[in-house]
Amino acid sequence: MAKKKKLIGVDLGGTTIKFAILTLDGDVQQKWSVPTNILDEGAHIIPDIIHSINHHLDLYKMSADDFVGIGMGTPGTVDLKAGTVTAAYNLNWKTTQAAKEQIEAGTKLQFALDNDANVAALGERWKGAGNNEPDVDFITLGTGVGGGIIASGRLQHGVNGAGGEVGHVTVQPGGYLCTCGKHGCLETYASATGVVHLAHDFAEEYAGNSKLKKMVDNGDEITSKIVFDLAKQGDFLANEVTNKVGQYLGLAVANMANVLNPSYVVIGGGVSAAGQFLLDLVDKTFQEEAFATVRDSTTLKLAKLGNDAGVIGASSLALRFADDADLSDSAKVANVAAQVVE
Repeated sequence: MAKKKKLIGVDLGGTTIKFAILTLDGDVQQKWSVPTNILDEGAHIIPDIIHSINHHLDLYKMSADDFVGIGMGTPGTVDLKAGTVTAAYNLNWKTTQAAKEQIEAGTKLQFALDNDANVAALGERWKGAGNNEPDVDFITLGTGVGGGIIASGRLQHGVNGAGGEVGHVTVQPGGYLCTCGKHGCLETYASATGVVHLAHDFAEEYAGNSKLKKMVDNGDEITSKIVFDLAKQGDFLANEVTNKVGQYLGLAVANMANVLNPSYVVIGGGVSAAGQFLLDLVDKTFQEEAFATVRDSTTLKLAKLGNDAGVIGASSLALRFADDADLSDSAKVANVAAQVVE
């Protein structure tokens, strides 16, 4: 009977909380989402998570006994052992949140959590583009740039939880000011907002014919998707912008790979919807900047799981609560990766 127990994965974001019920092999069986209510300093978020899980278990005629536990990915700084979250500013959380204590009490299920980018990395590595390899690096390009590193089969947290912060690798010394206080971070160029920032700056200095230039001059709304779509259509200015984005991203990926030599560097997040066009631009600089041995053994790939990466990766955090005998070889590998090294 134990083999039929399931996992719950939660992907907590600034606008939406995504939930999924999964098998112990990480296959999604049910999923749903609710809006993130950040009012009152985010005081409704954890109660909303508890209510939504309990409501859906009732809906599916299931109980806590049908699950081994819950895993969650969250923005902010996570204390892995205490199960608390601090500095999650996009959730309006100004104080430390006792997520584990409250969710376990409210659902009667064991609970584990990690940073959202780390969790997406675990998901892509287990069920997506990473092929469950022991060495996989992940970069997510959204409103910011996040990352996760799985090395020798384990997620790397570093000494204070900041391992894998590839968004804050400097790619342009003295460059754009980042929200972190540094200048020239990858995040300021390769995030969705960074692409738009570059587009505005390039348009200001460009005098030629370009649809992107006209849109900027007219005050039209510009998005990273618009910039990449125009580049694919041959717009000169848009191509100048996307070439620069590819150059910065390729440099960061090459430096990351030179240090870690993973099997794959997986690129996900909203900006990666530009697809092979973006990957080719990144790979061009990667080929120029990567050490020869790394160039020959590390492959750049697009993420495969889309919005499911977070819930799948989050669910793998709960594998630690399962009986080892109930786990497949693939799930055992995923479980090792998601464990906190004591």
